[in-house]
Amino acid sequence: MIENFNPVIFAGAGPGDPELITVKGQKALMAADLVVYAGSLVPKELLIWTKASADVFDSAGMNLDEIVDIIVEAHKKDKKIVRLHTGDPSLYGAIHEQIAMLKQHEIPCMVIPGVTAAFAAAASMNMEYTLPEISQTLIFTRISGRTKVPDLESLELLASHKTSMAIYLSVSHTEKVKEILSKYYGENSLCAVAYKVSYPDEKIYYTKIKDLLLTVKENEIKRQALIIAGKAVASAKHGINSIKSQLYDSNFSHGFRSKK
Repeated sequence: MIENFNPVIFAGAGPGDPELITVKGQKALMAADLVVYAGSLVPKELLIWTKASADVFDSAGMNLDEIVDIIVEAHKKDKKIVRLHTGDPSLYGAIHEQIAMLKQHEIPCMVIPGVTAAFAAAASMNMEYTLPEISQTLIFTRISGRTKVPDLESLELLASHKTSMAIYLSVSHTEKVKEILSKYYGENSLCAVAYKVSYPDEKIYYTKIKDLLLTVKENEIKRQALIIAGKAVASAKHGINSIKSQLYDSNFSHGFRSKK
């Protein structure tokens, strides 16, 4: 290890439940002298892992320069710093721009992954996204809004694959999402709205795609929700017996087992 190596740690807080942070992320929080957390999405309950003497800042009301300035000043004092992001930092975490600015100050960075909401939702739903011969692909995406999506990654083009899909940051555009999903998955296909996944007030709403907008409106869902589409949703909800994986098939051999 490099002597005096003290990187700024970008840690994934997980989807909400304080116990869904990784052990490595928990240890980083426990050792931190400064924690800058994304308070608009990361619940304060995650701060139970910080020591009493740590300085804690909520970045919800800060801009990029303000966040970086706090980190730079603390790093000059050789403090251990954790930048705490919701879910997994690599997914809609805006860490690239922060790390790029810290590199300009010659400050090393390290990323600790976290559990993203799509995986926590699947756990709550007892769902497997990748069903044999039905869906072997999972798409993470969002609809184009204030943050534009490249044309080649439009929801319409991605939905045309009809595979498992987890749509982030799009519940405020539910009507448009419904139109697109209806076209490619069918309006009577089942989808799910996963609200505040892993929080105490988590809700999973199963609904036909044609009723998606109504479901969101009736339950007053305006943020912190994930829309999940694909045949895996109905399989999980109704216990549909799909084609079995060959992994555990007694008639299938692989490197660790011979067929019977």
